[in-house]
Amino acid sequence: MLDLRRLRLLRELARRGTIAAVADALSYSPSAVSQQLAALERETGVRLLEPTGRRVRLTAQADLLVSHAEVLLEEMERTEAALARSMHDTRGTLRVAAFQTAVLALIPPALAQLHGLHPSLRVEVTELAPEIALPALTSGEFDIVLADEYPGHPLPRSRETERHDLLTDELRLVISTRWTERSLRTVAARPFVMEPVGTSPRDWAVAVCRQAGFEPDVRYTSADPHTHLRLVEAGLAAALLPDLAGAQSRQGVVTRRLHRRPTRLIFTTVRRGAARHPAVEALTTALLP
Repeated sequence: MLDLRRLRLLRELARRGTIAAVADALSYSPSAVSQQLAALERETGVRLLEPTGRRVRLTAQADLLVSHAEVLLEEMERTEAALARSMHDTRGTLRVAAFQTAVLALIPPALAQLHGLHPSLRVEVTELAPEIALPALTSGEFDIVLADEYPGHPLPRSRETERHDLLTDELRLVISTRWTERSLRTVAARPFVMEPVGTSPRDWAVAVCRQAGFEPDVRYTSADPHTHLRLVEAGLAAALLPDLAGAQSRQGVVTRRLHRRPTRLIFTTVRRGAARHPAVEALTTALLP
């Protein structure tokens, strides 16, 4: 009988390309990954890997096995969900990855609600950007990911996952009450604070400024929305932030709507077949407004 954990390792090797990358993603040693894949070869009785320089590549039989592994792993998720639904209460451990403003604004009230309704359910939360969390979900490190998607910057979709849209979060200009400017065009000469280069929030914010007719002077870079708000309060920068960042409740700042009132989409993602797991359903319900 084939070992599903080893099939998952083979699938990850097909996705990531190297044993070292698989080991790093799943917190194994490279030798442990190699040993598990060698054991899978013994189980199947066929050669699955061929050396090519310092790397390995999958044989035709391994590719065939990976295609069937997708079906088997999805069915296992459904089986585990069905077994959990047969219990009288929702229990076990739910591993959650979520982006920062969700951890600050959405997760705490949801956890409080879950604690009252399902005291036997343990929820572990890790703050991670969607770009890191979504591949980790597919690898099995998390059971559910809470992620956000900015206008014009859709995240990659995986055949191995399914997602559920939760809510939208309006994006606004945030400026100091000390300033006389009150629109994006009028703050063109002011410094900005934005998220790091290469992130969806940064790409979106720069694009919005360019659409308004100027290149933003990004003088400060931080992934922490609290840092953005502190710099705005001090009159040092303008920011483009979602409502969940909490600007509207801060003294010393004022928010202004942007053209066409853009919003980011907040959603949950699980491995395909796991959406009806009681723990997943409980958290998803608790997160709804």
